[in-house]
Amino acid sequence: MTFGFSWLGAALGLAAGCGLLLVAAGTRRRRITLVERLAAALLPRDASCGLLVLPRSLATFVEPWLAALAAWVERVGSPREQLRRRLERAGRIEGPEAYRAQQLTWTGGGLTVGLGLALFARLTGDLGFSHLALLVVGGAVSGFCASGQALSRQIKAREARMLAEFPTIAELLALAVTAGEPPAAALGRVAATVNGDLAAEIGRVLGDVHSGRRLEHALAALAARVELAPITRFIAGITVALERGTPLAEVLRAQAADVREAARRALLDAGGRKEVTMLVPVIFLVLPVTVIFAIFPSLSTLTIGF
Repeated sequence: MTFGFSWLGAALGLAAGCGLLLVAAGTRRRRITLVERLAAALLPRDASCGLLVLPRSLATFVEPWLAALAAWVERVGSPREQLRRRLERAGRIEGPEAYRAQQLTWTGGGLTVGLGLALFARLTGDLGFSHLALLVVGGAVSGFCASGQALSRQIKAREARMLAEFPTIAELLALAVTAGEPPAAALGRVAATVNGDLAAEIGRVLGDVHSGRRLEHALAALAARVELAPITRFIAGITVALERGTPLAEVLRAQAADVREAARRALLDAGGRKEVTMLVPVIFLVLPVTVIFAIFPSLSTLTIGF
């Protein structure tokens, strides 16, 4: 008597196993913390009717498993501090925990796509179990990597926008300080005048200053968050001028001139790269068509002569 492999049986067994795991996660005893012990006596009681209270959601049952998966993703992925810096560079307000949950979502989506492709390949073709497992694992890994690639693209796009805004902000800041405004007021005027990612970071610097932090330390925190060389050099020049008592207006004018020159060089470099890129369609599309149109009449004449 032989037993064949059944996909329906495998799916039913997987569903039964997931159900047993959910039941075990929901019924296992959890250690009560001190906050939960004191909450009944310190927190205000709910005067609403108990019949209107909704039952516990499915998230309560899957919470331990999600926490374990998030811990595993943190061990596999980048460290927590490095991830926090990357999220700040991307301008995202959520913490590492929320991003890990998003990574789990992307991984689950990739796993679902890989499972669908494996089922489709099994129904339409004759692939082995190893190839099907490779499709499922590849889908999960692709979803995990796609989340990191999306974050990297957000970082690059935001840094490009900040570099594009930087020359204008440097000019406005130098003009405001030259007009006689103190550094903090000049930063506030620039943040209120300009819209963009760099202006939002300047507004964050002003929030730190208003909360009691020194301007030099707030600017140093901005340089650490942004991690862009032109902005870091600009902030270093302002910090040195504030610490040593150098006239800030002259320093800012010199820094603004350097920023303009750096922007001009970046524009020339971008133009040079685009010029090389424009040669590709000319060489591989326009030139062959031109050569064909040039030699086709001669080839036709030679053919008629023969």
